[in-house]
Amino acid sequence: MIKRFEMTGFVRELYSRIRRKFHITITSLFLLSMTSFVVVLGTFTLKLLVSKGSSSCFPKLNRFAPPPMSSPYSYIFSNFGFRSSLPHPPFNSSLESKTLIGAPDHNGTLHSVTDDRELMRRAVVVCPNVTESSENLTPKVAFMFLSRGSLPLAPLWEKFFMGNEGLYSIYIHKSPEFVDEPSVTSMFYKRKIPSKPVQWRSATMVDAERRLLANALLDCANERFVLLSEACIPLVNFTTVYNYLIHTNQSFIGSFDDPRPTGHGRYNKRMLPKVSLADWRRGSQWFEVNRKLTLNIISDEIYYPLFRNYCNPPCYVDEHYVPTLVNKISPELNTNRSITWVDWSKGGPHPTQYVRKDVSMELLNRIRQGFDCSYNGQTRSICFHFARKFHPNTLETLLRMAPALLGFN
Repeated sequence: MIKRFEMTGFVRELYSRIRRKFHITITSLFLLSMTSFVVVLGTFTLKLLVSKGSSSCFPKLNRFAPPPMSSPYSYIFSNFGFRSSLPHPPFNSSLESKTLIGAPDHNGTLHSVTDDRELMRRAVVVCPNVTESSENLTPKVAFMFLSRGSLPLAPLWEKFFMGNEGLYSIYIHKSPEFVDEPSVTSMFYKRKIPSKPVQWRSATMVDAERRLLANALLDCANERFVLLSEACIPLVNFTTVYNYLIHTNQSFIGSFDDPRPTGHGRYNKRMLPKVSLADWRRGSQWFEVNRKLTLNIISDEIYYPLFRNYCNPPCYVDEHYVPTLVNKISPELNTNRSITWVDWSKGGPHPTQYVRKDVSMELLNRIRQGFDCSYNGQTRSICFHFARKFHPNTLETLLRMAPALLGFN
């Protein structure tokens, strides 16, 4: 009987312990399930609020994305090395564009981006559909000055631009050590872009050109892009230049097949197979391009590395890269001539430089009207709109001649 009683007590105690442990387990599972349910519900609610753009606590996240492949410029991403997984994080187009991109007029605030790859990326994606982006904008001409330092002929250019606000943009690339700014009343005030050192006869010349083009592309209203130097002067008034450029689909890039040592002799076979001798072209550094070709130039990651690596003196990248690139990708968009006149008649590595005693009405009229060329299928007598290379001491003479010759006030 005692053993039976002890056995019964043992069973009851065992049963009691099992029941307590069961209750604890059930309670723990219940609490864990409730916690999971609260977490899931909270996550779902947060996503719902964000997706609906609640204005109280959870504003809609508006991240910038590259243009869809149906964009007119989507071929740039596929043909020139840009990928959907860009090496830099995307930026907010609606917010950063106000601080990083120049305002619609020439007095806008410029950005401070110094990384060239990031600058090129932004320039390509900021206006993915030019037609839609600029349909309510007045088209502008971007005047891009590649200069060592100051612009000694700036007073002449100011007369050229005067009264045409809203139709042009100005960008200046000059050596970083030149920090002086013109007067706040000048059209060139705060027009310098983030610049880097440039060395003659090196690829840094083209790096500077691409930097200017990329900065100008950030303004969606810019439709035409003119590369100039501090030694350039206008040969006609602003209205003539503006109408000439806005009313044509072609660009003005000197690009010709030069069989001489200064042409074919500079070709490097290490550029094969992407660039052959048949592709090789030479032309003036001082070009004018439309927006489509500008996008091609700054987004090119296929051909430019070849020129940077294999076009070394006596091969000069600035005389061959753009002419060859355009000949390969869009020859139909180019007139194969420049609208900036340069005198190479004396030979040598530099063109003729004009000083005060050389400047006359006869000289400028001969440059303006001494040639015939084709424009939109018609023959024109005015082929050049700009000229170089003019010494700073020519400014006073040019200012005296400007009212009669160019119609400046």
